[in-house]
Amino acid sequence: MTQYTPNAAAGVAHKLVWTGPRAALEAAATILTEVIGADAVSVRKEDLLADDGAPDVLWRLDGYWEEKPDAPSVGAMLAEFVPGWADVAAPEAEETPDIDWVAHALAGLGIIRAGRFLAYGVHDADEVTALREAEPHLIPIRIDANQAFGTGHHPTTAGCLTAIDALPDAPPGRILDLGAGSCVLAIAAAKRWGVPVLASDIDATSVAIGRENAALNDVSDLVTVIEADGFAAGEIDARAPFNLVFANILAGPLAEFAPAAAGHMTWGCRVILAGLLADQETAVRTAYETAGFALEARRDHPSWPVLVMTKQ
Repeated sequence: MTQYTPNAAAGVAHKLVWTGPRAALEAAATILTEVIGADAVSVRKEDLLADDGAPDVLWRLDGYWEEKPDAPSVGAMLAEFVPGWADVAAPEAEETPDIDWVAHALAGLGIIRAGRFLAYGVHDADEVTALREAEPHLIPIRIDANQAFGTGHHPTTAGCLTAIDALPDAPPGRILDLGAGSCVLAIAAAKRWGVPVLASDIDATSVAIGRENAALNDVSDLVTVIEADGFAAGEIDARAPFNLVFANILAGPLAEFAPAAAGHMTWGCRVILAGLLADQETAVRTAYETAGFALEARRDHPSWPVLVMTKQ
């Protein structure tokens, strides 16, 4: 399976390629896009026919940049942040044709099924239609190539979708998607429960794309997307207290926002936390326990666990 996280839509002409264990490369893919600023990344098997679980299967990470990256600096940062980076081979540098690598990478993703949700791009629309004819309960979420994080293919997003699917069928009331990126989680909640969802992101481009995606999925009347830094927004305060909050961001902001999350939520309500690496879980979980939350469920992944915590 290929995983892809975009920052830019075209014009990337430089590439670094790493090979190594899947978990380390998946972790590095998020660091490249969210911290280092790569324009696009993809993670896939070297041998596409090899079994995913085979112990000797080799994976590769391709990172794309419009401007030529400083490979040693990139490598030093990945070595600092990514567990197991010592097992990854030194990168090979390539120059690539100036084509739309976002669309090129996304075209190979295929459909991601997470519980009853199907995350897909326009190129898989016919296959999704066929799947839904056989299983009408499935919920399609179309997210095409764009500059906002979250196509549904990264383990954090897919894990959150699975966690949403596992929640009770009764509508949870007021919902906030914090750091919404492409708004895939907000769209999923709006489609599943048919209730209003407030989505926020610190990046103006992501806000615009989130609104486009809500329209693309026919939930513009339910999903409101605003620009905000964490919980610091009048509309967030006005809609609080929330019964359900999604936060698929980085571990640092997750821990930092724990007190604000508690202040904007009611007793017995849930927050779904993702974007943390496995070795950051204890610190994030402790921050929320200190703020008055208890762990309700955990979705396991070698690199990217998802935590469901309840306000006590």
